[in-house]
Amino acid sequence: MCGIVGYIGTKAATSVLLKGLKRLEYRGYDSSGIALLNSHLFVCKKKGKIASLENELIDLKTDLSGYTVGIAHTRWATHGEPSDLNAHPHVSSSGKIAVVHNGIIENFPLLREKLISKGYSIKTQTDSEIIAHLIDYYVCKYEDFLTGVFVALEKLEGTYGIAVLSEDYPDRIIAARNGSPLILGVGEGEILIASDASAIVEYTRRVVYIDEREVVDIQRDSYQTYDLLQKRVDKCVEDIDWDIETIGKKGYDHFMLKEIYEQAESIQNTCRGRLLHETGTSRLDGLNLKNEDFTRIERIILIACGTSWHSALIGEYLIEEYARIPVDVEYASEFRYKNPILTPSDLVIVISQSGETADTLAALREAKQKGVHVLGVTNIVGSTIARESDGGVYSHAGPEIGVASTKAFTSQVMVMIMITIMFARKYDMSLETGQLLVEKIEKLPNLIQSMLDTAHDIKKIALIYSNASNFLYLGRGVQFPVALEGALKLKEISYIHAEGYPAAEMKHGPIALIDENLPVIFIALKDSIYGKIISNMQEVRARGGKIIAIATEGDDLIRDYADHVIYVPQVDRMLSPLLTVVPLQLLSYYIAVERGCNVDQPRNLAKSVTVE
Repeated sequence: MCGIVGYIGTKAATSVLLKGLKRLEYRGYDSSGIALLNSHLFVCKKKGKIASLENELIDLKTDLSGYTVGIAHTRWATHGEPSDLNAHPHVSSSGKIAVVHNGIIENFPLLREKLISKGYSIKTQTDSEIIAHLIDYYVCKYEDFLTGVFVALEKLEGTYGIAVLSEDYPDRIIAARNGSPLILGVGEGEILIASDASAIVEYTRRVVYIDEREVVDIQRDSYQTYDLLQKRVDKCVEDIDWDIETIGKKGYDHFMLKEIYEQAESIQNTCRGRLLHETGTSRLDGLNLKNEDFTRIERIILIACGTSWHSALIGEYLIEEYARIPVDVEYASEFRYKNPILTPSDLVIVISQSGETADTLAALREAKQKGVHVLGVTNIVGSTIARESDGGVYSHAGPEIGVASTKAFTSQVMVMIMITIMFARKYDMSLETGQLLVEKIEKLPNLIQSMLDTAHDIKKIALIYSNASNFLYLGRGVQFPVALEGALKLKEISYIHAEGYPAAEMKHGPIALIDENLPVIFIALKDSIYGKIISNMQEVRARGGKIIAIATEGDDLIRDYADHVIYVPQVDRMLSPLLTVVPLQLLSYYIAVERGCNVDQPRNLAKSVTVE
């Protein structure tokens, strides 16, 4: 899995494809490759960064200016180690078919044996190579490129987003998707295909979203989409509402730092037009819920993975406290395999930054199959989850390039807050309380900015602890998910082992880890359980642990218990996670930079996980 780019037009394809691959670098990858076509196929692929592929192309000293058709790929290894050989594109034994593939082919061992019996030579450890041989076999059998692809797809079990070239059909690219995203870019005299809009937005903002189980036959001046039964499908051309400047670094050292600093603006964008002063509620028309739907909902199930799962946990605390509706939070990767108990009175909400997360999408389909109303919360317009949900909310965080999510997370939390207010006002939250919360939300961007203004002090703390081997993050109530998120960020980008716990759980095991070498981060706001947190801090202090406290402005008492204090503005408990997470993001960032880690592209991680 990872990134796909394809081009057919009048430009030199090499330049377009390499630029597209670079736009996809943020997704995480371990190798890259390119296949070009005029009268013959030209293929080059290389382990490592795209720069290695570029250098290899230079060293070959081949004139590639005449190639105006091509496909390219960045690979994130699933089957077989990262290597030149296992990199995409994969070429059939005949040398006539080239394929790039995102996803996993589950029946590839069986297909492998059948192809070997037919004389095909299997050279790699990948499941993807099988697709090239299979298409080659059926194109030869039916003497037609499109028919051969259709028949080959019938034989595949698993997920795929593919783009295919054939030497015998030099003016075509055929692409297909089943569980792995593809988007078509329609330009002037050129057509592009990619797994992410960022790869094509430099050339066109007019796009066609390829849906599940669809195939698109792309020619120089046209394209036609089909379903897997070979029936034509008419598609609408839509416009992307952002441009290439949006995904630049804008002077920041890393995309992650830029995106941390964009949170005041992204939170404002998430709320824009959705807060109603007069009625003290939020308006989320995309949920497609009628008044009578609210009376039938007896339980809400929030489903997500990774950072999105943490935003769901925050949603659980808020919805149960303010709206008094029971909430379950499920890992998407477990939900579909546990034979979940769902009833017509349940509401399922799936949360995914990309809207393409394979596990979350599978959970969505499982819930819909059981007849439950499913809502989606995602950042990407036109994503599969957005299209397959019964309704939903776009978080409008804007493009997020850093693999470790920051602004997308806080925008998801903001959506959870607005959903909470909407449900609470339908039940027993007073008008006055609702109006007060709306007013407080509108002040959030300035409060977040004030947190960002303390970055220099946070950096000093980060430098002190950058060589630590382990961290412990502790919080209570709605701050517990924030502790989990803080620990995850540190793990993701600095490779330091970190764990998040409810603070009271520390004495039930993790306290054994505490010594003078263990930094412990407490989220210790001045609220109803402040005294409990202070007690937990004393337990750590008695055992020599180093304490970093995230505390409420004006709390001088906490300095008696903590080695370092990072203050956040006083704010309503419902909104507090949006402030307490910011210093944790900055702390992780500065520690990772000090350790020399690749902050934007952490090892082994991918931005959008489109395989199980």
